Amino acid sequence: MLRIALLCSLLCISVSANSETEAYNRVDFHVETAREVANNLLVASMSADIQDKQPSYVAQQLNTALNAALRKAAAFSSVKVSSGNQKTYPVYGKNNQISTWRGHGEIRLESLDLKAAGELIMQLQANLQLGNVQFMVAPDTRAQIENSLITEAIKAFRNRAEAIRTAVGAKSYKTVHFTIISGDVPPHYPVAMMRSAAVSDNAIPAPEFSSGESRMTVQIDGTIELQ
Repeated sequence: MLRIALLCSLLCISVSANSETEAYNRVDFHVETAREVANNLLVASMSADIQDKQPSYVAQQLNTALNAALRKAAAFSSVKVSSGNQKTYPVYGKNNQISTWRGHGEIRLESLDLKAAGELIMQLQANLQLGNVQFMVAPDTRAQIENSLITEAIKAFRNRAEAIRTAVGAKSYKTVHFTIISGDVPPHYPVAMMRSAAVSDNAIPAPEFSSGESRMTVQIDGTIELQ
């Protein structure tokens, strides 16, 4: 019984020593590659708001405005247009009675052609309100840039690992594991400005957009084992 206990004790000490040695030979580190990428995709929302005492009139006018906008947008083949949120709801007044009805409807615009998008927005603003404009890196462009950054990050990881091996004086190293994380930081400056060309009092100038850039990053957190 004593012999078994002694063997178990020695085994535990041996496993612990090996674990400590293994942990001692492992190094965790982080590398990152980044690139400033021009935002090439515009995403905008435009909306119509109608108010009247008759809900049927609200629905009729709302549908008319949105349908007209969709027909006008159909002439811009480089702009993708889709319907957004649409609702009609009561507004309550005194004694919790319905005083009027409001309708709200949206359409969503997406385009790589900023000039065409600006022209369409100018035309639609005669009847719709411009709610929001965002710029981002298009999915296809994002995938290409990320693949390139991943290649650069892996190369940076290997260079860092080799530098660590040399500094420590190890003969070689092996990669235990690594995790790849990608992301981007959107621009923090205004993305739209109105054209300064002279126009009549009733005309709406076409917006000129400054899309800015996004900083795309790929990070690698990994562990190597020195040998």
